[in-house]
Amino acid sequence: MPGLRFAVIGMGRLGGYEMSYPSDADVLFVYEPPPGVPDDRASAAARAVAEELRRLLAMPAPDPPLGVDADLRPEGRQGPLVRSLAAYAQYYARWSKVWEAQALLRARFVAGDADLGARFAELVDPIRYPAAGLTREQVTEIRRIKARVESERLPRGADPATHTKLGRGGLADVEWAVQLLQLRHGGRIEGLRGTRTLDALTAARAADLVDPADAAAMAAGWTCAAQVRNALTLVRGRPSDQLPRHGAELAGVVRLLGGDDPGEFLDDYLRTARRSRAAVQRVLDA
Repeated sequence: MPGLRFAVIGMGRLGGYEMSYPSDADVLFVYEPPPGVPDDRASAAARAVAEELRRLLAMPAPDPPLGVDADLRPEGRQGPLVRSLAAYAQYYARWSKVWEAQALLRARFVAGDADLGARFAELVDPIRYPAAGLTREQVTEIRRIKARVESERLPRGADPATHTKLGRGGLADVEWAVQLLQLRHGGRIEGLRGTRTLDALTAARAADLVDPADAAAMAAGWTCAAQVRNALTLVRGRPSDQLPRHGAELAGVVRLLGGDDPGEFLDDYLRTARRSRAAVQRVLDA
């Protein structure tokens, strides 16, 4: 449709510049109708663009297909795949929840109309970096959601001590802590207004929001989990989050990461994760 403005907003690891071998691309789709065009026609055209984009990226090719996941959009899978900028503004003004503000911490323009992407960022900045921070009830809600995620999303039979994504001291653990700091203090500390986890953690340490030793422990835990997760995928030939405690796959991961003693490597991973988890708990409980 001539004149239709359309932008792709990266979310999750895509928005955080943290894509790895097992990652899907989490996105939101936003459009703006051409002047004089009814919104229902513009919405249909924008949806066609979004669906074609997903189809093309999922097609077989020499490179692995890239899954495009739009489930972080308002109302999730029950909501429309595409929304106008005005519709996003209306939704966030009336219905936005604290978990949606948390998800928007990773939002950044990645493709399409750059001006529209910039205006989307302007729209969501007051939501993800609230000037007054968080209420006590909102902090409690974040802690409650984190506890539920830990109990419900960890796969059945998974070892929480060595699960790189959802385990203790791993990727998600550190990200929850950092994002809580961003939500609480991003309204007044500009350095926290970024989508990269480690950059935000560095800014939090510089602002004396985190003890330097705790910041170092969380950075080490996050980095170690990310490296192991990538190595697991390369060794197994498919996405994987669980570091085994013995066997050929553990040995392959160790060799790929430059080590030679699987037992020593596993001990180092567990120690790093424990220190990271303890630091995360101190941030969440502060």
